[in-house]
Order: sequence, then C-alpha cells, then structure tokens
Amino acid sequence: MCVKDEIGEVSEVTEKFLSCDAAVGRSSSFANSTTNRSENTVAIDDVNPVTDFVPIIRSGEWSDIGSRSYMEDTHICISDLAKKFGCRSLEGEAMSFYGVFDGHGGKDAAQFVRDNLPRVIVEDSDFPLELEKVIVRSYLETDLQFAKTCSLPLTPSSGTTALSAMIFGRSLLVANAGDCRAVLSQRGTAVEMSKDHKPSCAKERKRIESLGGFIVDDAYLNGELAVTRALGDWGFEGLKEIDQPGGLLIAEPELKKIMLTKEDEFLLIGSDGIWDVFSNQNAIDFARRQLQEHNDATACCKELVQEAMKRGAMDNLTIVMVCFHMDPPPARIMQRRRRTISAKGFHTLSDILKEKSSITN
Repeated sequence: MCVKDEIGEVSEVTEKFLSCDAAVGRSSSFANSTTNRSENTVAIDDVNPVTDFVPIIRSGEWSDIGSRSYMEDTHICISDLAKKFGCRSLEGEAMSFYGVFDGHGGKDAAQFVRDNLPRVIVEDSDFPLELEKVIVRSYLETDLQFAKTCSLPLTPSSGTTALSAMIFGRSLLVANAGDCRAVLSQRGTAVEMSKDHKPSCAKERKRIESLGGFIVDDAYLNGELAVTRALGDWGFEGLKEIDQPGGLLIAEPELKKIMLTKEDEFLLIGSDGIWDVFSNQNAIDFARRQLQEHNDATACCKELVQEAMKRGAMDNLTIVMVCFHMDPPPARIMQRRRRTISAKGFHTLSDILKEKSSITN
C-alpha cells in the first residue's frame, strides 16, 4: 500500500499534534554540523564537496502482493514534510521524506509506523536542528506508541522493518532498522546506503550473543524472527520488554548521511523481496536502462517489481525511487584499455611463430 503526501488514520494515543514553530530561525545541524552519535548504531559519512549542484527531486513507487496471499508491505512519499504538518521549513527549503515498511505477523505495525513516524519526527523539539538524534528518538518513540495500542497483557504482536530517507538541500539521511535496503546510483555505480539487520550479520550476532541471546541456523533470532531490528513484535518473551530497553530485538536505526553531488543519480528503497532476486548493482543497472528509455520513475519502479516476479521472487514487493535530476542518467562511457606486450613477450611470440612456420614448410 502506498501513501503519497498523505497520512492515514492514527490511534487516539498519537492524535495530538505539537507546534514546531519554535524551531524556525535556527540553523539546521542536518546540513551543517555533526552531533553526538551512538557508535553502535550510527554510521555517518560527512562528505562536503565544494559544488553548486542543487538536486531536483522527483519520485516514483510501486508495490505488489507477489506470490503471497496477503500484503504486509507499505510505503510513503512526502514531498514536503514540514508543510504536511504545518511547520515552516528552514531556509525556505523543503525536507522530503520517503519510507518503506515491511511488516510481518500482520499489517498493523507497518501501517502504524507509516502513519505515525513522520509526525513523531516533526513533533520532536529538536526537529530539524538535530535531525540525526531526532530520527533515532522517533523510531524508538513510534515503537513505544505502537506498544500502547496492543492489548494487555502483551501477546505477540505484528512487527515491521523500517527504512526512511530524508532529503534537505543536498543532504541525504537514510535510517534503517531491519532488512529493507537503500542503494544509491553514483554515475551507475551502486553505493549501499544501509546494512541489512539479519541474524547472519556478524555485528548483530555479536550484539545479541553479548546479551545472552542466540541465533538458530544462522537465520533466526532466538529461533523466532528473521531480523534483529524491527518496530513492534511486542510480547515475544525474552526479545523485547517495554520497561527494559536495549533487548535482543531493538528498534534503534542505523544512520548514514551523505552530501549529494551531480554524480548521484537516484536512490532505490526496496523491501527485502526485491533484494532477494536483485543484487545492488543489478538493480541499479536495470533501473538506469529503464530511465534512459523513458525517464519515468513510476514506470521504472513497476518494471523493477515485474522483473522481480519474473525472477521468482516469493515475497511482497515494494520499491521507491527518488531521482535527483530531471534528465535521464547519461550513458556510461567505457574506456578501452590499450593492451601492450613487453619486449620479452614479443621475442617469445616471434620465436613461436618462426617455429610454427618452419614446421609448416
């Protein structure tokens, strides 16, 4: 399901909107400075190349139930986050928000996070000045708000992975909790903007085992879940407790930020069903070819999903494409390498040819 520039119904717990006018007039750390970051969960690339490049944002999206009998993926595209919630943006620039949410155990958690995470972000008192901190707090707060909607005593609820991308000026900030993935095309080269949080990940396994947890078949957290970070999933004994933060299953996202340049063509955000059948580079190559053919982001997303189904994808499929140029990606120029032969090699080849010539004669 897609929500484009719209927020669906929310629970009574989260209906109240807060004003963010107090944040206006101060400079944003998102674009200009660094903040205190958790070494365990935040990976930031602070790159500030001197450039006059101004990205022109356009996007497309597509989803399909795939071979499943039910749809648990959902996504959202908001072209101006502050305007959507009645807040004035800093420096008159729009801050766009894109998210993909891959639910499991039902669709409730995915839809709740889709409908509430953007609002929780803009309601934070530090938005948009300390955006990296705000994003981490907002993931955790949205997770707790979803817990309040679950029946007590808590029984195993639905859960969702979540990946969001925010663009402000030339800054791109990606936050991920789970196994959705974001991949950036830089002149046709795939650049991974997120890491999958799966039990097979060495870093995640180390964190889990240090807390007394275990991995089964290199694939399941405590033998129950196929991801190590997610929102929801309340009520699973030993994985997550409201009064005990920092359990085996966490909602805290990892972040990655870059400054966009003219080399950056587009960003792909997909649920894991896409990445089951596409490698990062394969997806970028496929998307570039389609954009070069028709330059339609939505059509490109549809074609990616259709191709994934042809390749035998077994899951729900969702893809969001965010382009940073109005023009299609340029053709890649393949430089031909001149092949040379050393003097020793030349003499060896000459001797072989002379030998063959003498045998023939």
